[in-house]
Amino acid sequence: MTRNDVRLIRTRLAVLAAVLITLWSYAAYVSSQDAVDLLRVRALADTLGQPIDRLILSLQTERRITAETIAGTGQTPPALVGAREGTDRAAAEIREFTKGGDLRLLSAGAVRDRAGELVRRLDGLGTTRSQVDAGGLDQGAAVDGYDEVIDVAFRVYGPEWGAYESGLAADTRAVIALARARELLAREDTVVSAALTGARLGADERRRLTALVSIQRYARAEAAAGLPADGQAEHQRLAAGPEFAALLALEDRLLLQPGTADALAGLTIQGWRAAADAALGALQTLVTDTARSSVERATPGAAVLIARTGAVVGLGLIVVIVLLLSWAGTVRRLTDELTRTGADPPAPEPETPAPVQEPATPGGDAERELFLGLTRRNQVLLRDQLSLLDGMQRRERPTEETGELFQLDHLTTRVRRNVEKLITLAGATPARRWRRPVPLLDVARGAVAEVPDYHRVLIAPHWPWSLAGPAVTDVIHLLAELIENALAFSGAETTVRVSGEQRPQGCAVLVVDDGPGLDAAALAEANHLLGNPPLDGPPAGLAGWYAAAVLAGRCGAHVSLRPSRRGGTAAIVLLPSRLITVADTGRAPTDAPPDSPYPPARTGTDLTDPNGNGTLPTRVRHPGPTGPQHGRTSLDTVELPVARTARRQQ
Repeated sequence: MTRNDVRLIRTRLAVLAAVLITLWSYAAYVSSQDAVDLLRVRALADTLGQPIDRLILSLQTERRITAETIAGTGQTPPALVGAREGTDRAAAEIREFTKGGDLRLLSAGAVRDRAGELVRRLDGLGTTRSQVDAGGLDQGAAVDGYDEVIDVAFRVYGPEWGAYESGLAADTRAVIALARARELLAREDTVVSAALTGARLGADERRRLTALVSIQRYARAEAAAGLPADGQAEHQRLAAGPEFAALLALEDRLLLQPGTADALAGLTIQGWRAAADAALGALQTLVTDTARSSVERATPGAAVLIARTGAVVGLGLIVVIVLLLSWAGTVRRLTDELTRTGADPPAPEPETPAPVQEPATPGGDAERELFLGLTRRNQVLLRDQLSLLDGMQRRERPTEETGELFQLDHLTTRVRRNVEKLITLAGATPARRWRRPVPLLDVARGAVAEVPDYHRVLIAPHWPWSLAGPAVTDVIHLLAELIENALAFSGAETTVRVSGEQRPQGCAVLVVDDGPGLDAAALAEANHLLGNPPLDGPPAGLAGWYAAAVLAGRCGAHVSLRPSRRGGTAAIVLLPSRLITVADTGRAPTDAPPDSPYPPARTGTDLTDPNGNGTLPTRVRHPGPTGPQHGRTSLDTVELPVARTARRQQ
């Protein structure tokens, strides 16, 4: 064991540790989002939801009594004083929320902003009250002032009140919609109560009442349709029962009278109050009961969610720490062993030193197999994650969410590339493999899908070749390294072009950029590295070229660089004829050639082409209502804009 060997092992373990920590961090973030949503919903319901409900009810009562006061004697009655005190008590709870620091609400900043706006509106309510007491405000202006405050209170509710795509979120939206329908009924009650108090229903009030009755009935039916099954059944019972029968009859009587003069004939404030209070009370009970039952139904799922999050975050962290400590112990044992055997002696000139037997490393092979096994498991998790993302993209959703899912899918594809490259550089073979030949065009598209700025890559249309299945994964990563390097060293306004050429030795894939190019010395150094990758790891600053050289050596390809005719750099990947099938010949090897560096292909869950026929079934990513469509081939390759460009050129 030499110092170079120890440095190489230390470097590989550091890369493994970085990948492992990255994967755990990503898994912890994804799994914790639902738990964070759930905690936020519970905290909002406890600290703000109930005070908002009490505030809205108090404002509705104060608004009605204020309208009755203005329509009647104009003197402030004791009932109005009591209603104002109830509103002030509820408003004090909202003010306490805006000053609180509940850690569960760290992701609810928008709710705090809307609650702060509500507090500012409540602070201005004193001016409205003073003008009412002084007789300087008419009924319409006073009612409008209360309506605006209640609207701001309802706007406090928002997307932060529902866990992402959960049943509790859907129930919450339906309950809020039903509460808004109740507010429309409360506004209707204010108009009728003020008219009965003042014994007058003018033309403006009649038009407002007609609009409120029709909108209220429609909004209540729409809100009820979104309730869970038990809530819908209870609403149907209420609508057909005595709670609403008297109210519906009085509404029809008010609206069917031929004019405003006799619209109130035969109606009393006591009769209207009995009917309106019964309907309003029944709706409020339905809102409260539905909210409570929704939380009860969500509780078992919440327990599972919390347990899952704890397992991923807590146990995952423990596993990461144990592995890191184990790897650190491995490096320490190797270093101690090297210290006991002494430093590498300098080689005498011109004699060659005698070979020294390397000391045994206890458990080294077993630990390497453990690391590779864990990395392959991460491959399986990434495959499952890509399948889950594909299923999520098939659902109908807004364009913005579709775009975010597409970005997440692309990031996952790039993480998978890093994991598979790590396995390759460790001297093993990734599990994702093919038995049958795959069209070389799809291989090129797969490489483009693994790089950032993929929209800057153009793929030539004519690709009459297929690539032997066992070499597909390595060639994808090889081309991805070259394409990513070309993108990184060329301007953001330029494109990178990928094309294929028939050669006597096989087929050449060209990756050409429009960057500043390399000088003669740098070009010679890069070509030397690509043809002779060092055994002790990549030189400083040339990790990309080193990875490309290792990948090319595995599949028998040859990579070289030359200046392009447009001033940039052209990377040429020569694929030998034993890996290439030309479509016109009709020849298709059924397995790896005898001299292939790859082990026999496996079947099962690791095999992307389980039928073994080399076909490429398409997984279509379904768009949202207005979002674009993106395809996915059996290579798990996102059909990016470059693929669509290639089809247009065909």
